[in-house]
Amino acid sequence: MAVSDYVLDASVGTRLKRNEQGLVPAIVQAADTGEVLMLAWMDDHALAHTLETRRGTYYSRSRGEYWIKGETSGNVQHVESVALDCDGDTILLKVSQTGGACHTGDRTCFDADVLMDQP
Repeated sequence: MAVSDYVLDASVGTRLKRNEQGLVPAIVQAADTGEVLMLAWMDDHALAHTLETRRGTYYSRSRGEYWIKGETSGNVQHVESVALDCDGDTILLKVSQTGGACHTGDRTCFDADVLMDQP
């Protein structure tokens, strides 16, 4: 079954606040350490696929297609929990990450540069 064939439960879908493209940002966090690994985008089908399979599934805005984390790299995300923020406009996934979460191969997408010095 293709990602686009998965249908999001209506009780979840009514709580989501999507952008103009029908997408919601998804923050991906390591379940064991709390480290933020990456930010990606999900639509209803990607979220439904993630909930059903427990594999991080996202929508690529640049490529206009779905991608399942680890399908080509082997760096799989096993989703342990999914939460919706109080406004319904951001999803939080807690995952067990195999290998790097970043497309560069790094563990996280957020460790490369510091934009502001710490006090």
